[in-house]
Amino acid sequence: MTTVTDRDVQLLHDALGPLRDRERVAERLLESSAKHSFDPDKELDWESPIEEGKWFWPPELLSLYDTPLWHKMSEEQRLELARHEGASLASLGIWFEIILMQLLVRHIYDKSVTSNHVRYALTEIADECRHSMMFARMIQKSGAPAYPVPRMYHNLARVLKTVSTTPGSFAATLLGEEILDWMQRLTFPDERVQTLVRGVTRIHVVEEARHVRYAREELRRQMVTAPRWEQEVTRISSGEAARVFSVCFVNPQVYTNIGLDRREAVAQVKASGHRREVMQSGAKRLTDFLDDIGVLRGPGRRLWKASGLLA
Repeated sequence: MTTVTDRDVQLLHDALGPLRDRERVAERLLESSAKHSFDPDKELDWESPIEEGKWFWPPELLSLYDTPLWHKMSEEQRLELARHEGASLASLGIWFEIILMQLLVRHIYDKSVTSNHVRYALTEIADECRHSMMFARMIQKSGAPAYPVPRMYHNLARVLKTVSTTPGSFAATLLGEEILDWMQRLTFPDERVQTLVRGVTRIHVVEEARHVRYAREELRRQMVTAPRWEQEVTRISSGEAARVFSVCFVNPQVYTNIGLDRREAVAQVKASGHRREVMQSGAKRLTDFLDDIGVLRGPGRRLWKASGLLA
């Protein structure tokens, strides 16, 4: 078997152009981390009271926005939906970040511990630890419960963490990061939203930009250098991950907890053109990238379409 070295990779191209040197990418990301990293415990005012009449998530990004149910709901119930849906999204974020941390540890296990690439992976793991604690503290502050993903998907992720190939791991990482990042970029400048939530999303957006860059560069490298079977597995596994992600995005218990009929709410979300547009807009930057590097092909593309994240 021929080993592809970093020197060889520098000579390789994909549809986006020449692949960048792994060590130089990591060096720049480490420099950025040194300048723009945050301690949420110190950076955010956790003692300030919840602001009356402000949203925990922008209304246009809520799952029921502009559905028949939405138009029947009182303003108070809409605000409650935002509070619980925000907690559900934060819970989903923690789940993804715990998975990501384990995938990153697997990725660097056999690599040089003194390389910039490994140093940055460890830096990102530290970021994700802080993010998970920050999201958990935000849920507690909101007064809403945590919303774990269904047990079946929780256990499916347990399998993923054990058997995922490297390109599959980075494709799943980007799925978990980029759609939420798109929503958070709309959230942190929105003055209708709780100040604490805006602060949380601002921190996450700044630090997550580095994580996305790291994952994108590594996935590009893997889709050029991985054997054909591994590329095919990545296409299918990323499509299945997209399906699971779309199912788990909002826990249906949210609707029950604010006094709505759960079945009716879920049906209206599925039928909502606005919701479909929001999810596809949030995923577009990612799906364009995955299409360019050859991930969205064959059965995998059909799974992405079935997930509702790809038009």
